[in-house]
Amino acid sequence: MKERFKRIKQRIADAAVGCGRNPEDIRLVAVSKTIDADRVAQAIDAGASIIGENYIQEAGVKFNALVDRAVQWHFIGHLQSNKVKYAVRMFDLIHSVASLKLAKALDNAARKNGKVQDILIQVNISREETKSGIAETDAVGLITQISCLENLRVKGLMTMPPYFDAPERARPFFRQLSWLRDRIVTHGIPGVSMEELSMGMTGDFEVAIQEGATLVRIGTAIFGARQ
Repeated sequence: MKERFKRIKQRIADAAVGCGRNPEDIRLVAVSKTIDADRVAQAIDAGASIIGENYIQEAGVKFNALVDRAVQWHFIGHLQSNKVKYAVRMFDLIHSVASLKLAKALDNAARKNGKVQDILIQVNISREETKSGIAETDAVGLITQISCLENLRVKGLMTMPPYFDAPERARPFFRQLSWLRDRIVTHGIPGVSMEELSMGMTGDFEVAIQEGATLVRIGTAIFGARQ
């Protein structure tokens, strides 16, 4: 585990330096879907500082087991409105907000918890019907509406490109999200920052870094193939 983690961190640093970026500006989200708490603990011991989870119930087991560990927890999966109260209690950043309905539910839950919840807006850049996310053309409108919710704070964008065997084929989708981020910045929406771009996984994170990723979501390269 330590060697895998070290290799991934080195690849992240090399990708950043290779395109003139500071490696410290890119953070690694260790995606622990289906991985038990003991192995997540091993990843933390190896240097993981952010744990990414896809499912609320599974995350709760690991969160409770590792509650004394000084790590951030990020939710990166599809979030149902009836699970938001649990999400707000556990997660420092929720990557996958794509509707005003979900945002309002999160805002309400965060208010009850005395918290301002950091979120990213998930954008379906590839327009795939099987993928969650708001259409690129609707992103500014949604973010403007969410900016009025006092207990949410929009920190940036997230996307998932189509799966390709060749990482270079994902580049246009990462570039498009970066362009969208820049356009949103020009609107100067109050209370909204566009500091985070969550994009890139085990197979394509180096290309994502070249196109501006600040959060890369890596699971298999750290934990090995899932069962």
